[in-house]
Amino acid sequence: MKVVAVSQRVEVLVERGETRDALDQQLVDFLLASGCLPVPVPNTLCRPVHDSTAAADALHEWLGTLAPQAIVLSGGNDLGEQPKRDMTEARLLEHARANALPVLGVCRGMQMIGHWAGGRLKPVNGHVGTRHRLSGRIVAEVNSYHRLTLAACPADFEVLARSEDGEIEAIRHCSLPWEGWMWHPEREPVFAAHDLARLKALFGE
Repeated sequence: MKVVAVSQRVEVLVERGETRDALDQQLVDFLLASGCLPVPVPNTLCRPVHDSTAAADALHEWLGTLAPQAIVLSGGNDLGEQPKRDMTEARLLEHARANALPVLGVCRGMQMIGHWAGGRLKPVNGHVGTRHRLSGRIVAEVNSYHRLTLAACPADFEVLARSEDGEIEAIRHCSLPWEGWMWHPEREPVFAAHDLARLKALFGE
């Protein structure tokens, strides 16, 4: 199995006085079905503790110990909502670029990839709790749960798919094995064969 580092959403439980990292069990199941062994990434490894140097090294050491073979940026949380998560995912992308690792960004994960590459997000209507037919390099019907989308394709990326209203639904880096999907493959009642096959191809299975 290919070891895959998976970013997590941040959930604040005010009534318990807790801030938790969380990962949808369905995403774990999807990655297992794709032949991957998912390992959740804590969002506190980049947090300054005693000094900035020690804090900056914590995620580096974690990645060096785990030695993931691919990275998944999961959904949940808007960009800017949880700075620790934003910082963690940016560092994961830097690590992936430096080591030529495959990356899949799911929904917010695709937005993060686009933002990291210098792209801009914009609000979008009619993309929450619905389904879309995709056109382009990917032709399929997918779910949709997002309120934001990429305003344009980032530099060094190409558009793989658009929705019926012309919004960007999938992107791929022109030279690195990186893709972003705005749909949630893990939320399908039965995992779609095209999603499983595409992820296996992306991750070199």
